[in-house]
Amino acid sequence: MMKRAAVFAAISAAVPFVAAHGFVSLVAIDGKQYPGNVPNNYKGPSPIRLVSDISPVKGASNPDLNCGLNAQLAELVVPANPGSTVEFQWSGGAGQKWPHNTGPLMTYLASCGSTTCDKFDSKNAQWFKIDEAGKKKNDPSQWVQQDIMNGDSYSLTLPEDLAPGDYLIRHEIIALHLAVSKGGAEFYPSCTQIRVGGNGNGKPTDTVKFPGGYSDSDPGIFDPSVFDSGAKYVFPGPPISNLASESAEITPPATETASFPPKGASATGSSSTAAAASPSASGVSGAAASKGGKSQCKLKSAKNATASASASVNRPRHYSRVMRRIMHSS
Repeated sequence: MMKRAAVFAAISAAVPFVAAHGFVSLVAIDGKQYPGNVPNNYKGPSPIRLVSDISPVKGASNPDLNCGLNAQLAELVVPANPGSTVEFQWSGGAGQKWPHNTGPLMTYLASCGSTTCDKFDSKNAQWFKIDEAGKKKNDPSQWVQQDIMNGDSYSLTLPEDLAPGDYLIRHEIIALHLAVSKGGAEFYPSCTQIRVGGNGNGKPTDTVKFPGGYSDSDPGIFDPSVFDSGAKYVFPGPPISNLASESAEITPPATETASFPPKGASATGSSSTAAAASPSASGVSGAAASKGGKSQCKLKSAKNATASASASVNRPRHYSRVMRRIMHSS
């Protein structure tokens, strides 16, 4: 196993593919789409905080770990409700698909407190985890991230007892193709600004700050057995909070139909009073919105999910030809 890990690390350092990175290009809430700006190519207002580059955040103590590389305040704070369905579409650079397939997806929330989220400094955020997805339950040789690489989106519901107010959603992929070496993990956090209506009164447990919530030596960040599908994956960070998503799933690729600025975005930082206080911040129910296609992969709530094991070795698709020859000769 150690020899295999060393081979993967050596090849990873030499393969140009590792230069391919990405970002969240679109968020949809109850079917209402909000496009994100391509890094360094601003086109208009969005609730997704703009990052300066598609490259990853490196190092668990990096200040950019909260919302991404040099993340900027976004202009829009868009409406949602407890139980709303939030869909995330990831993209690679130059209009390509997301390029990685190894590692977890995790989603956090943080209240913006008495400040509207378009003015809130994410360094002050107290994050609580609402969802996590790692290896596929029915095929531990693959990760849920593989479906993101295939072009699919990821959808989850907001906690049912979420209190009204402004929140940041921190949706994150950790790419682990270089995680056989300490410091090799690539973090891709993205923050979206929402305003939650309803009358929930839940108070989250197990909050953390970023940086601070992870360590470079944590299992699941430094992971010499990451390519062994028989190894149990240990999610980094805090446990799932008492306020958790009750449903998460892989969904078909989101076809962007919205333009800048998003039409009908009634809750903005400049009008910070009415939307959060109303029974419905968006005027729609918190039920899942209908999509253009049928859900492809329903995931159990991360709170109840258990790891599966298999004896085979998971080789990332972008290494397959090179690694097959090397592994056979090892």
